[in-house]
Amino acid sequence: MADIRPFHGTHYNPAQVADPAAVICPPYDIITPRLQQQLYEASDHNFVRVEHGREFPQDRDTDNKYTRAAATLARWLEEGVLTTDKTPALYIDEHRFQYRGKTYRRRSLDCLVRLEEWDSRVVRPHEATFSRARSDRLDMLWALSANTSPIMTLYEDAAGRIAEALAAAARGQPLFDFDSGGGEGHKLWAATDKETIGHIRSGLADCPLYIADGHHRYESALTYRRERRACDEPSPGDRPYDFVMMNLVDFADPGLVILPAHRLVRGLPRPVREGLLAALPDGFSVAETALDESDPAQQIERSLAGPADEARIAVLGLKPGRLVTLTLRDFEAVAAMFPAFHAPLYRRLDVSIVDHVLLEELLGLPHDAPGASVDYTHDIAEAAAWVAAGDYQLAFIINPVKSSVLKTIADEGDRMPLKSTYFYPKIPAGLLLYRFA
Repeated sequence: MADIRPFHGTHYNPAQVADPAAVICPPYDIITPRLQQQLYEASDHNFVRVEHGREFPQDRDTDNKYTRAAATLARWLEEGVLTTDKTPALYIDEHRFQYRGKTYRRRSLDCLVRLEEWDSRVVRPHEATFSRARSDRLDMLWALSANTSPIMTLYEDAAGRIAEALAAAARGQPLFDFDSGGGEGHKLWAATDKETIGHIRSGLADCPLYIADGHHRYESALTYRRERRACDEPSPGDRPYDFVMMNLVDFADPGLVILPAHRLVRGLPRPVREGLLAALPDGFSVAETALDESDPAQQIERSLAGPADEARIAVLGLKPGRLVTLTLRDFEAVAAMFPAFHAPLYRRLDVSIVDHVLLEELLGLPHDAPGASVDYTHDIAEAAAWVAAGDYQLAFIINPVKSSVLKTIADEGDRMPLKSTYFYPKIPAGLLLYRFA
């Protein structure tokens, strides 16, 4: 049973911060060094200083990005740049954005959820994680005693009860209503009415929660709770760190956009790269065509369209100016290349085939070492440009994973490969915080 709670949200003080768009930032995992610099320059109060601050060669245990983040958070609270609501609330976020010329609206609920170990099946993951990212977020928890960005989680609301309650709660005056540029913006309401809160809590109590974005943050929160319990005196009641801040989205929400994470490869010896096609198992067929460099994205997407019982992967960089499309119809031909513990559905996913068959088995690349030889992007045009410029040798372009497949994988207790999904757009950091100290 999911235990949903209201909380005293901490957020920017409208009396001191006139433009929230200048101070919120993306979550830590997509902040590049260049974007980090831009965010620092956007405002002296940009939340990047807390979420993903600068690192310096002279950093030490007593002065590093974590201690500086904690000092910044404490100073902003003392100066009133950040304020904490006196009344506990459930927060409704209406995230509007544009994608490919179409306007979307994703309505979600920000709340606390009691931390549950994976084996309880109350909270269900869908993809694997990196140890380095888990360690980074754990260090942040120890330094700040706060969740700086919510974990995006999905739930089923077949009867529409939660949707009705959120719509009703979003009719009043919002805490924030701002545009971030490029067609993106947020409206945020605080629902403090006890009847509304009770209705939402009871409606979600029997719903399994599926982590969409934030696996590292959830696993770090679990570890932090274990470590705090080992340090603290035993207590029969709840501790603030028994809960984590989540952003709950209905599976059926029309604003739920899932993009694929295409694979970018570099560092391959030339014979290995050029020998990929010859090394393909018999189950693959290969199609080749001239690459339309004026609009590669549309051409590549067309090449990926096909029957549901096939896996299709587009490859750039194997031959200059050419698009190579790999189609796998005989999944048994590659079954032995997957770890035996994975379910049949896992072995039929485009992303699984790329990671296990193409990268690991045929190219000899570890698919779980980001930044070394494999990177990721959700933008096909970006991938094509980087390969054309020589920044990467190869790009493997895949179809997006459907939300129904994500749910089935999680229900089976399996996990997709690392970086299988990209939920667009990311929920920003700094819009709401949960402080438990």
